[in-house]
Parts: sequence; structure tokens; C-alpha cells
Amino acid sequence: MPATPAWPPKSAPRLFVRVPLAEGVGVEIEGPQAHYLSRVMRVGPGDAVILCDDLTGEWAARVAEAGKRAVVLLPEQLLRPREDVPDLHLCPALLKKDRFDTVLEKATELGVRRIRPVVTRRCVADKLNAERALAAVTEAAEQCARTALPELELPVKLEVMLRGWDGARTLFFADETGGEPAAQAFAAQTGPAAILIGPEGGFDDAERAAVRALPQARPISLGPRILRGETAAIAAIALWMAASGDWK
Repeated sequence: MPATPAWPPKSAPRLFVRVPLAEGVGVEIEGPQAHYLSRVMRVGPGDAVILCDDLTGEWAARVAEAGKRAVVLLPEQLLRPREDVPDLHLCPALLKKDRFDTVLEKATELGVRRIRPVVTRRCVADKLNAERALAAVTEAAEQCARTALPELELPVKLEVMLRGWDGARTLFFADETGGEPAAQAFAAQTGPAAILIGPEGGFDDAERAAVRALPQARPISLGPRILRGETAAIAAIALWMAASGDWK
């Protein structure tokens, strides 16, 4: 006899939804997500879709109805509870739109818990399209099979962030003028952490002094080469995850 196909299939589309999921409680999908399911993935009644609600976890659902404007899904089985994400915040200075999209995407894929954009004096941008940013992290989470979306804050000025800093959270400051080797600093740290990454032009002297004056700040070095903002963010997150996060 032929083997029974695995259910849900690995090829099943994945979506985050904004309502709590529960077994047997139908979920109606509309708008771009419905278009994606019905027109791009061409799902029909009985097909599998993987749903996440950023609350309970990851569910296997079946398509109950598939129309042009809406798709109704019926959750059947909790596959995984919502993951316990390492307590790492990323505080990246705003970059040009496409480059910051890369930061959002890769920070999500690498497992950051919260993204806290900052505005510095040398930033080339001072605004963030919140809807576009949320779409970027959601799509990245769907692609990498996260069950928890990163928390995404609106941008604040660097001095505002420093003024309200949590005294229990270490702030690793990627300083192009030098600091402790990042991997070494991360391995020695325990507890909540954050990584501050500057803009393309770097921090000015006053900003650097303000960060260094913060008791929780630890300047770190990401090597001998000057890195772009998005490269520095990716490198720092990867090092932290390997040294103190969930890659160990």
C-alpha cells in the first residue's frame, strides 16, 4: 500500500493572522492574504494552510471555503506552541528604505525579539512607514517558520531612547572607533541585551559620548573593516545568537 502523505504537507502556505486561533473556530481571510491563497497558491477546499497568531502558536488548518474575495480556514491541530524568543533587542539607526528593509527581514529571520529603530544626526531618513515595516517582518517570519513576530516600535531619537533605557538591559554599542571584540563581549554577558547599530556615516562625537556615558553600555568591535549598517546589524545578531542566544 502507498504511504499516507504527511499532513500538513511541507509545501503548505504559511500565514500570520491577527485573531486568536482555536481548534474548530473558523478564520476568514480577506484582502491581499486571500488573493495570495486563492490566486497565487490556488488553494481549494480541503487544502492545508499553516496559520500563526503570534499568541498561541502554529496551527494546521484546512480550507473550508475559497472565494475570490475571501478564504475561510478551519484550524484543526496545534503543531507548535509560540516559541520562546531570546531576549535580544535590535536598535538600528534608520537607513535608506531598501537597506532598512534588509535589516527588518534579517533581524526577523535571525530571531530578534524586538526591533527599536533610532534616529541619529547622520541618518539619511527620519521616518519609517509602519505598515510597510510590519509587512516586511511578517513576511520574513512566514518564510523562516517563526511562530512569534518580533515586536516593532516606531523610531525615536537616540537621546530619547537613552533617557528611558531599562537599567537591567545591557546595551552593546557597535562603535567604529573600537571596543571589546563582539564575540567575546557577548559570550560574557547574561540577561536581557540590546545591540545598537549606527547609520552609514556613523555616530558623531556627542552621540558616542552620550552612549558611552550610559552605565549599561558596552562598546564592541565588529572587526577591522568598516561595515554598512545592514551588514553590521546582521553580523552582530548572528554573533550574539551563537554566543548567548538559541544557537548554542
